[in-house]
Amino acid sequence: MTRWFEDVQIDMPFDLGTHTFTEDEIIRFGTLYDPQYFHTNPEAAAQSHFGGLVASGWHTVSVGHRLMVDRLVAEEDVVRAEGGEPGVSGPSPGVNRMDFKAPVRPGDTVRYTLTVTGKRRSNSIPGWGLLFNLLEAHNQHGDLVYSADLVGFSKLRDYRMPLRVRAMLALTKVPGLKALVQR
Repeated sequence: MTRWFEDVQIDMPFDLGTHTFTEDEIIRFGTLYDPQYFHTNPEAAAQSHFGGLVASGWHTVSVGHRLMVDRLVAEEDVVRAEGGEPGVSGPSPGVNRMDFKAPVRPGDTVRYTLTVTGKRRSNSIPGWGLLFNLLEAHNQHGDLVYSADLVGFSKLRDYRMPLRVRAMLALTKVPGLKALVQR
């Protein structure tokens, strides 16, 4: 997130925007990254259990991730316009759940939303917190097509490393003492 851990609000949907999936795009993505016939060949896809061409689930995920990153970068400008300083986001330690609920077809316009459902301070990385997020994607009919539980790191605004840890780090820079400190 582009807000500090302390400022991130829970259970407020964050609109990431929409994307319209075209047949050409679905085929191009499928050909490059998921070359199954129901993603790449409209004629063969018509005989599949989908009854027609559908976007790869990974395509749906990738578009949502791109929209999320773009929207969060844009959010930095919002924070600055409010007179604040954007927070620092970190990497994701993983995805806890990912579900493809309904196929995405050529011409579908999918809206993505991100909701922080919980947060806690990291137990392993001082100065950082974990954000637990729900990413959802709905087509133009309101049908849920994709849902995932994601985890991401967010930096704490006013974290100050404890004095004893700072002292130990400083001692590691003194020649000859580094080996003693690391024991």
